[in-house]
Amino acid sequence: MYAEERQQAMAQLITTRGRLSVAQLATEYAVTTETVRRDLSTLDRMGLVRRVHGGAVPASSLTVIESGIGEREGANSSAKDAIAAAAINLLPPPDSVVVLDAGTTTARLAAALPRDHRLVVVTHAVPVATRLAGLPQIELHLLPGRVRPTTHAAVGSDTVAALADLRADVAFVATNGLTVDHGLTTPDRDEAAAKRAIVACARRTVVLADASKIGLETSVRFATLDDVDTLVTDGSVDASDLAALERTGLDVVVA
Repeated sequence: MYAEERQQAMAQLITTRGRLSVAQLATEYAVTTETVRRDLSTLDRMGLVRRVHGGAVPASSLTVIESGIGEREGANSSAKDAIAAAAINLLPPPDSVVVLDAGTTTARLAAALPRDHRLVVVTHAVPVATRLAGLPQIELHLLPGRVRPTTHAAVGSDTVAALADLRADVAFVATNGLTVDHGLTTPDRDEAAAKRAIVACARRTVVLADASKIGLETSVRFATLDDVDTLVTDGSVDASDLAALERTGLDVVVA
């Protein structure tokens, strides 16, 4: 089957069945997950499907913006735990300033922070703040802003302004999608603005993203790979995706 024929069949199948994962499509058409991601990117640009976390939905779907925090919390949980554990090794020295972005993996990192490592932690994420509030080794700063129901993250002009005045040693950032060509993306413009400000305020930026995010593009870019120092992902990352990322000069840690 030629690529164009496969892509046409793939678009028709997604339209008929609704949401399909990258893994399901790879099995259906006997191709690699990397090939499926390229096909879906092509189909998304043509407006025939919409890319979502881990797969695609029909272009007409109204539920493609974002999954809620409860749904995302249960997805790829073992991979996220491994990523959080590996990220501990990237913490700056005691008494440094760390920014923790909103995300289920960054929340796991917050829960795993060592009790004998003093840090100043700044976050706009209510779940992260909940995990850290009251811990004796953490000086916690919660950023202002409107809290989005989907992600429980503070966003808006107050959030961005507060981050503009901050200088952090390391920012640990989550993303909905990550590609070599387009960088880091998220579906919401307000959330993208907050993430962009987090990246800008940090001397070093570490992205925490499980393998299902790699090769996925959502609607709003908040950083390029040049803005990022390190990516921490999990062992299920596709070998070709890993090689492509490393060729950009990005430091990739596989948990």
